[in-house]
Amino acid sequence: MAKMTVEDFNPKGKRVLVRCDFNVPLKDGKITDNERIVRSLPTIRYLLERGGRVILLSHLGRPKGKIVPEMSLRPVSAELSNLLGREVLFAEDCIGDKALDVISNLDTGDCCLLENLRFHKGETSGDDAFANSLASLGDVYVSEAFGTAHRPHASVYLAPMKMGGSYAGFLMMKEIEYLGSALHSPEHPYVVVLGGVKLETKIGVIDKLIEIADRILIGGALSYTFLKVKGFNIGNSVFDEEFVNEAENALSRADALKKQILLPVDHIVAESVEVKRGTYIDNIDIPDGLMGLDIGRETIEIYKQALRDANLVVWNGPMGYFENDAFFVGTREIARAIAETAGKKIVGGGDTVSAIKKAGLIDAFDHISTGGGASLEFLEGKELPGIIVIRDK
Repeated sequence: MAKMTVEDFNPKGKRVLVRCDFNVPLKDGKITDNERIVRSLPTIRYLLERGGRVILLSHLGRPKGKIVPEMSLRPVSAELSNLLGREVLFAEDCIGDKALDVISNLDTGDCCLLENLRFHKGETSGDDAFANSLASLGDVYVSEAFGTAHRPHASVYLAPMKMGGSYAGFLMMKEIEYLGSALHSPEHPYVVVLGGVKLETKIGVIDKLIEIADRILIGGALSYTFLKVKGFNIGNSVFDEEFVNEAENALSRADALKKQILLPVDHIVAESVEVKRGTYIDNIDIPDGLMGLDIGRETIEIYKQALRDANLVVWNGPMGYFENDAFFVGTREIARAIAETAGKKIVGGGDTVSAIKKAGLIDAFDHISTGGGASLEFLEGKELPGIIVIRDK
């Protein structure tokens, strides 16, 4: 995808609207993880150093069109000031006089952050008047929020369209390049690792990547629907009845294309997720009254072998209920196996990122995608509103 980036225009003196993803976790008004802020810094610094008047936009949480003080972006403004080593002004609204008053006082090389976009219903409803108000604030638009690129929201799609399209920030461009290579020009052997809970969010990726990848390794709650479809007993494990047909079709297509979909052959089980210790089941079948919560030791070895020669690995979703240490082993061991491969390693999804952080392996991956849902839809081959709007070269 040949897209225009921040390097394709001169920001000097211009009001540059930058749509970031500062949807960071807060506790008692304090940011507990600033990674999403840090990853937007190269684009912000680039624009400031070249004399842009930088106006940052973001959402935080789901206030549903109401002002929720606990979801204010003010703490992000303070964190940005600290990280950039210069004051980042804060506007108490993202449109109207409160926004204009702050923006009008910006000089070349100055920066401000506007209040939470989702305090206005028009953001998520894609309201035309709200989009017009946002577009009127700037001269140029930069898209840097890949995590919301699959949403046709006012700040993601409509506002930049009204400004003739946007330019990609460095983070956005990195997402497009890495995920684009996994979709359009992958190196082989290409192995996809999928886990997590919702088959609904992964079935489209499975359908698409069956055509492209060499092997798909499935763990986590996703795997139990596939196992039940194949006739195995899954006890009280998660079962997505609505997607039985899709699971059957995916398995049939894999067979027809002579591609591998690997499923667990043994499990760590328990009566609930709260137990301090699970029970190992050396069998594909899970007894009634128990639920599968992690892949077993034989599955780990099979999956490690399937990963050993990979030149590209895409991973989205943990192998079990990793939040409980009793069910973290499978995810940890697969993370280690992926880290040891010589090929390119791409990971997406908030839970997966949390899991590899817990394993202490965050630096072993070539690309950590900032968008869970967006990365999945991208890999399905869908056109994302936040990428469509970026100008083509």
